[in-house]
Amino acid sequence: MTELELKYGCNPNQKPSRVFMEEGELPFEVLCGRPGYINLLDAFNSWQLVRELKAATGMPAAASFKHVSPAGAAVGVPMSDTLKKIYFVNDIKEPLSPIATAYARARGADRMSSFGDFIALSDTCDLPTALLIKREVSDGIIAPDYTPEALEILKAKRKGTYCVLKMSTDYRPAPVERKQVFGITFEQGRNEIDLTSDELFSNIPTANKQLPEEAKRDLKIALITLKYTQSNSVCYVKDGQAIGIGAGQQSRIHCTRLAGQKADLWWLRQCPKVMALPFKADIKRADRDNTIDVYMGDEYEDVLAEGTWQNFFTEKPAPLTREEKKAWLAQNTKVSLGSDAFFPFGDNIERAHKSGVEYIAQAGGSVRDDHVIDTCDKYGITMAFTGIRLFHH
Repeated sequence: MTELELKYGCNPNQKPSRVFMEEGELPFEVLCGRPGYINLLDAFNSWQLVRELKAATGMPAAASFKHVSPAGAAVGVPMSDTLKKIYFVNDIKEPLSPIATAYARARGADRMSSFGDFIALSDTCDLPTALLIKREVSDGIIAPDYTPEALEILKAKRKGTYCVLKMSTDYRPAPVERKQVFGITFEQGRNEIDLTSDELFSNIPTANKQLPEEAKRDLKIALITLKYTQSNSVCYVKDGQAIGIGAGQQSRIHCTRLAGQKADLWWLRQCPKVMALPFKADIKRADRDNTIDVYMGDEYEDVLAEGTWQNFFTEKPAPLTREEKKAWLAQNTKVSLGSDAFFPFGDNIERAHKSGVEYIAQAGGSVRDDHVIDTCDKYGITMAFTGIRLFHH
């Protein structure tokens, strides 16, 4: 097949809409559903991301995409019981495979952003992965293959309209890519930068030069994830998964703050007080996720007010105080941070430090590099200058 008609373009009024190959066959197969324009943008960007994550780490990888940026990305590092509980996968009777673990991590880190995601898997979608996907609100999935029982589950999702794509692992795009904006064709070489080598981190200008193997892995995950976000972007990573992604902001400090807030919420969800929230048995998954998010924030009264808390809880929980949050957040350590370009100011480092960042990879090359290095030294942070910019639009 050389051409596929789509439901519509970015918006329903943008018709006709199609994808096609100028030479050769389309490198994917639609096994179920009818994809739209944004579905395929998410699918092909996320597929590249997970393929590169696996190449860099040697581990199965998954991504959760929303509107052409990753909401989550991870590799199949085994999860603690705490993570299984906060990701709401502790009740799955089927043992979680490495690819199912990768998806649980990718989907679970920022559940608010991942609502209605498009999923990418580096490896065959198996039964436990399909069981996780079955109960989540999602638009579709792309993977290199599916086991028969997994495909049966996915084809039944959304009354048979769930988008299931099978991607060819042999496909390699042309070295030059083109796109049109306002009827004008842009052309450039594909961004084929290799982010798999430890040589990325050979230039460490900070006083602290310690960079454990786990930190190298996490910094690679951060940089590869950033390659498929909308610039500007910053990514916090811990234990093999993105825990906070800030993308598409005009200011990199705003990216750092946004991603840091998400990383903080990820860590706060592991606080025993949050994990013990007495939810009603019949609460919907989306309502539960939103309630947790609000409860941990400054507007917690929105879910704890009299006449409101009864909608979510069997009994009224005590608020999570500012002091309790501060004490719990102080326990988060060994977080890695990547930037898609350079940090021009030390305030990015100051904010990152508050979220447990100990390792940073950024391009370097700013006229204020000395200030950024000094700020890292103030907190004992190891920072590598990669010399690589990862802008993506």
